[in-house]
This record gives sequence, structure tokens and C-alpha cells, in this order.
Amino acid sequence: MKAKYDVETDTMTLIFRSDRIKESDEIRPGIIIDYGYDGQVIRIEVLNASSVFDNVKEMQFAVEG
Repeated sequence: MKAKYDVETDTMTLIFRSDRIKESDEIRPGIIIDYGYDGQVIRIEVLNASSVFDNVKEMQFAVEG
């Protein structure tokens, strides 16, 4: 999994796989889910990320269990 923040577009993208995108769905204003040809989620995009996240330049990652 990879997370990318684009300063110019203020977009946070969480990438789960590098497969080709078949379709995209804006599930809420500014939240876009991209799906692969197998129907699984490939990535999630958050528009206007700086208004959604506390700090777009800092990320914490935890694995539990």
C-alpha cells in the first residue's frame, strides 16, 4: 500500500494495487473510489485533503493483532 499527497491539487491518494482502473465512483463529495476489472478497490482519492486531514504531510501506520 502507498499513500501520496499532491500539494498542487491538494489530493491524498491511497493506492492498494497498481492494477488498471475500470471505473470510479464518487461515494461522497470529494471521496473517489477506483475499482479494477475484478471489482475490487484499487485506490481511494480524497480531494481538498488539507481540509479533511489534520496534517497531510505526516502519516502514522499501525498493524494490530
